[in-house]
Amino acid sequence: MALVSIKRILISESVDPCCKKILQDNDIQVTEKQNMTKDELIAEIKDFDGLVVRSATKVTAEIINAAVNLKIIGRAGTGVDNVDVDAATKRGIIVMNTPSGNTVSAAELTCALLICLSRRLPQAVMSMKAGNWDRKSFMGTELNGKILGIVGLGRIGKEVATRMQSFGMKTIGYDPITPPDISATWGVEQMSLEQLWPQCDYITVHTPLMPSTTGLLNDASFAKCKKGVKVVNCARGGIIDEAALLRALESGQCGGAGLDVFVQEPPKDYTLVNHANVISCPHLGASTKEAQARCGQDIALQIVDMLQGKALVGAVNAHVLASTFSPDSHKWIKLGEALGLVLRTCSASKQPYGQVQVTTIGESLKDSVGFLGSAVMVGFLKDSPKNSPNLVNVLTLAQEAGIMIIRNHADGDQKLAKSLCTVEISAGGSRYEATGSVQGEVPVLLDLNDSIFRQPIPLSGNLLFFKGRTTPQVLSSISGVLADACVVMESFSASVANNEDQWCCMGLSSVLADLGALKPLVDEVTQLFV
Repeated sequence: MALVSIKRILISESVDPCCKKILQDNDIQVTEKQNMTKDELIAEIKDFDGLVVRSATKVTAEIINAAVNLKIIGRAGTGVDNVDVDAATKRGIIVMNTPSGNTVSAAELTCALLICLSRRLPQAVMSMKAGNWDRKSFMGTELNGKILGIVGLGRIGKEVATRMQSFGMKTIGYDPITPPDISATWGVEQMSLEQLWPQCDYITVHTPLMPSTTGLLNDASFAKCKKGVKVVNCARGGIIDEAALLRALESGQCGGAGLDVFVQEPPKDYTLVNHANVISCPHLGASTKEAQARCGQDIALQIVDMLQGKALVGAVNAHVLASTFSPDSHKWIKLGEALGLVLRTCSASKQPYGQVQVTTIGESLKDSVGFLGSAVMVGFLKDSPKNSPNLVNVLTLAQEAGIMIIRNHADGDQKLAKSLCTVEISAGGSRYEATGSVQGEVPVLLDLNDSIFRQPIPLSGNLLFFKGRTTPQVLSSISGVLADACVVMESFSASVANNEDQWCCMGLSSVLADLGALKPLVDEVTQLFV
């Protein structure tokens, strides 16, 4: 299932040429415009479905709100801190990066900085270029036998560990996500940060920049480290508090720093860069031919695979979409959206809405409750005044509307081998419930508020729902109203029970311009188009 349609992509930075070629080979128009100002990008972006960036383009909320057609932002690299992911999510825009494209290059640069810190190689090189032969000033230390603390044990952290172990270093680490038994298989003993700081001769950070990691190495944590500890940051500027680092360098608490990233790039204040014990680079972690080719290729292939309905890789704000690539998922997504729309329409007079509970039933749907819950809310919030709901932004929109979503799965009766989706909502103190399934390629409604229909109702076209007694007189009067409006009844399904509390559904050739003539005939009436 193709999640979106993308015809035109703007590449706003220097990306390997293979990116453009892969996209063009798959019938996507590509425009390359580099070094645009914010205002220039705002003027351009409205004409494009997709945007590919590296790290220099700051995709702010202002730019995202101007991108009226944008469906995807692709970051050719690791991390997305130059993209306002929250603003993109609210607009239903997929944000994607290439999580493994520069892994090896970033890990190798980290290792190079560790080696340079241990032997003071850049300082020695500069001394030689100045015409000096000064062997005594550049006494180093071996890495063998030293303890390396790795904060962040993802792809890059793992690659750094395995490489530095070959130098005889003992590797310890911290990561709130990677299980300790997993990191142990590649030679890293996990522990808390409080346990890690005092043990390390060297520390390297490999985390994303977020509130919990900003200033992770600060005055307090430096004070807990060994005197003379050396630190490396090839991840994101700000993980190491730059002012605290400078104070630690001046006091000797920190013996040296290797920095590839800074809070402000390029830095305005070069005090830290100019310190004698600092080795710095202008954000070169991904600056290898191999990494650039890999990132450019990866982001293009990820976009193409998504468009062709093959897979979703690297999406940082659309995890629910990863399970929508099975052959049957699109039929169930349509069902979910239709059930949400039916319940919203039938309960429109009962606001405010409090809770929506989605339950999948049957073995085949055990992994589908996530995207089905989102699909239901897409239909339920279809007429949202702020943003058009889709599977990317609908949970955010529901939260803003104060609606709680509960998702459950039940195995059901294996003998019946039936897959069902049941949705129950609470609105203004009332309860509404609908159950549906998929028959062949068609989403169908099986019951509505305990009204079990004699024939499953195909959820497509113009549907008129009403609740009341289906006597011949009532049905004849309804038919008369339809005839007067030149509307043809194409199908009719009543509930199994025949009492005043049962719902019925008619398929119509077109919508009724006015439901007023039907209201005296039934208890409740509403219509919708699916």
